Amino acid sequence: MTNLFVRKATGLVRSWSVFDAFVYAFFSINLITLGLYSFSQMYYFEGGMINALVISAIFIFFEVVVYAGLIAVMPRSGGDYVWQSRILGGAVGFILAVTGWWFILWLWVPLYGDMFRHIVLVPLLGILGAKDVALWFAGTENGSFVASLITLAIVSVFIALGMKTYARIQKFSFYGGMLGLLIVIVLFLTGSNAAFKSGLDANATALFGAQPGVYDATVQLGTDAGAITPFSGGALLAIFLVMPYMVFFNLWPNWGATLYGEVRGATDFKRNVTGMGWALGATTLLGILLLYSIGRTIGWDFYVQAGAAWWNYVWGYTDVAPALPVWPYPALFAAFLTSNKLIQFVVVALMSLWWFGWCGTVFLSSTRVIFAAAFDRLLPEKVAEVDGRTGTPINALLLMVVPSIIVAFMFSYNIASFQSLTLCSTLVIAVTYLGTTISAIILPYVKPDLYKASPIAKYNILGIPLITVAGVIFGGFLVFLLYQWILDPNALYGIGIKNTSSVIYMLSMYVLAAIIYFGFKSYRKRSGIDMDKVQAEIPAE
Repeated sequence: MTNLFVRKATGLVRSWSVFDAFVYAFFSINLITLGLYSFSQMYYFEGGMINALVISAIFIFFEVVVYAGLIAVMPRSGGDYVWQSRILGGAVGFILAVTGWWFILWLWVPLYGDMFRHIVLVPLLGILGAKDVALWFAGTENGSFVASLITLAIVSVFIALGMKTYARIQKFSFYGGMLGLLIVIVLFLTGSNAAFKSGLDANATALFGAQPGVYDATVQLGTDAGAITPFSGGALLAIFLVMPYMVFFNLWPNWGATLYGEVRGATDFKRNVTGMGWALGATTLLGILLLYSIGRTIGWDFYVQAGAAWWNYVWGYTDVAPALPVWPYPALFAAFLTSNKLIQFVVVALMSLWWFGWCGTVFLSSTRVIFAAAFDRLLPEKVAEVDGRTGTPINALLLMVVPSIIVAFMFSYNIASFQSLTLCSTLVIAVTYLGTTISAIILPYVKPDLYKASPIAKYNILGIPLITVAGVIFGGFLVFLLYQWILDPNALYGIGIKNTSSVIYMLSMYVLAAIIYFGFKSYRKRSGIDMDKVQAEIPAE
């Protein structure tokens, strides 16, 4: 085995506790960043938002079972790549995992940057009186690109500091962010719609230079944009059609699965389920409470209309600018319920911690997949090097950072309709998850010795392995999502076969992965290394 891998052991350190993994999972399905960002875009659906939130969470719980089981069987850094390459074969594992965890994450950088400017920069700058700078970030292509570059810098520093330091950043952000959310919910539950209307008009005018009458103008613009999504209710089919957009936010409780080679106690199936399951359940409950409180004071119709007014203009469906010249951020709306600038700043600053605790997820999990592939000799050995002080694969991090600058540029300036590709960021990863789910379904049958020796072998339903049952249920959900995204029969998502840019971009990513895999396999064969034998072995951590 010594000659198969780059070295005898990965060199990575188990520096995280199960609680650290829970916080990472909790931030990965981030209610404030991904959640509010997604909710504001989902204004044209007929199914209830709450219904879609709850039903999608039920399906995603089976994802938790699948991933918790695979982690318990093979707790290795690289997650999806290791499992797929050892169960489905090297080519499938590399192409699916590298595309889903490496290449497509370049597209996530401008999305993280977009949320950074709307959730952190713009509201804080506005409250501090820097109106012109706030509006430059909020409404210009240059502002968008600079926000992405700042995001890259922050993320790179956080990850380079190592897993142990990032865990501390997460915990601080978790407690501070939860305090901020509690304050926001209390402000909403104790406020009134009349107080919000007057607060919105006064602050939007004073902080961001909006014209008087922002509330009524937003209602009109949102109505004209087709804002119809109800808080709850709707036909079952209509609710299911909301979910392919909803999962942009909540499909990720397993986001830390590639890191479990660095988590203590990772072979404990129940603890894995508990960590990811609580992250999913707590986020779902908090989402219901937050949306209810928003509807109570802001007014549900206005909330949906405000999102419609903003995105209808940003997406180019109208040339009429929104009356509120910044993204309709609920935490900022909550701050408008008080006229005290210090309280406003504290509320928004605490809520900003949701972004800072989450931002490292854009690269941290990905670096471990790249590292695992390099450890298998499918990338240059330099990529598998680990910093001795922090335990960070720095060269793997660079393979994320540099291409992300190019993609962020194309997204910010909408070159080749790049801004229409937002949901591609979820589609490609869902394909990777489907590969892993198929691996989980067949694991007990193609790797019986490995399965029987694992802690999950005792869990069965009517004689069928639990991991297989959960895999079939979650796999069916993924197939439904992929059908809706790719064929898009109701023209709801905009990333399917009718979007040429989408098809070209996604296919090019898979082709690039295939070229790298078969190129390195051929190169290693000439060096006397059989990659099939390498990927038949499970690396030691």
